[in-house]
Amino acid sequence: MQKNINIGLVGFGYAGQTFHAPLIAATAGFNLRVVASSQPDLVTSKYPQADVVANAEALITDERVDLVVLATPNASHYPLACAALAAGKHVVVDKPFTLTVAEARDLVSRAAASGKILSIFHNRRWDADFLGLKALLASGRLGEIVQFESQFDRYRPQIRDRWRESAELGSGLWFDLGPHLIDQTLQLFGPPQAVFADLQMRRTGAQAVDDFHVLLRYPTMRVKLSASCLVSGGTPRYVLHGSLASFSKQGLDVQESQLKAGLLPTAAGFGLDPIRGLLHHSVNDQIQSEEIVMPLGQYVAYYAAVRDAVLGLGKNPVTPSEGLLIMQIVEAAQQSADMGAWVDMEAFYE
Repeated sequence: MQKNINIGLVGFGYAGQTFHAPLIAATAGFNLRVVASSQPDLVTSKYPQADVVANAEALITDERVDLVVLATPNASHYPLACAALAAGKHVVVDKPFTLTVAEARDLVSRAAASGKILSIFHNRRWDADFLGLKALLASGRLGEIVQFESQFDRYRPQIRDRWRESAELGSGLWFDLGPHLIDQTLQLFGPPQAVFADLQMRRTGAQAVDDFHVLLRYPTMRVKLSASCLVSGGTPRYVLHGSLASFSKQGLDVQESQLKAGLLPTAAGFGLDPIRGLLHHSVNDQIQSEEIVMPLGQYVAYYAAVRDAVLGLGKNPVTPSEGLLIMQIVEAAQQSADMGAWVDMEAFYE
């Protein structure tokens, strides 16, 4: 019988409260033992079994903690992950993995030398609509894929006073949503050959990217990734065009909104996407559409896989090498936006 894995959660802001703590609590074999937060009363009201410490250093050096989860601002991911690995802890770091390719390469080396699990929280691999899209792609019903479009739009015209929208390095939509869209694309099609990016600050007074359009070039297809804070609705989340059919899907995965509303991952209906996808194909020169039911979203599957990896019973669900590849594309896109030109990925992959 394996002992429970003691978790130390660094940060109890939006990511810590909404995603990590509930998913950790719902994972068999995990024990949320210590939380580093400046809001001890809030933590205790939700997780009375957890001890609260004032800072990350106290948590990382706590001998009771087996696995450190970093739900902290982006700029802190690299130094805190380094410290946790040096302290002999397994580590989960929220995306983005790091702020630069150099930091990502260093963490890959440190993780390998430590013999500990270092994983990145790319929960959107387990979005209901993405799972449905993957299954449809694997079925072959679309034929040869020629174009994939992935959009994650929000309507947030007013700039909020928070680090994600500040001039701080690692802020803005490209670091917030870009890694998710890149990761999903890599899961479907692997590394691209080249990148072209338009990264903009469109809202009045914006200090960080709030609108991006990025093209990824593949040998026989292209990918379009985009996100904006100034789209009030109507755009599809996914569009996938193939030689036999096309697929489109509206709406966003419901798991984030369910977790934000306090719904537990064990509750009936958790992860159930109410919006069906549409498969469009031609029959006798007439376009016909077929509804495609999405599978259940499974954010809990990420932490279950982390648990198994720590126990030596399974693979790391999101590896440091995968995090490095994502950061290579993030950085190439920034270079492309500065140059206004396509950037070949070959030099980044070396």
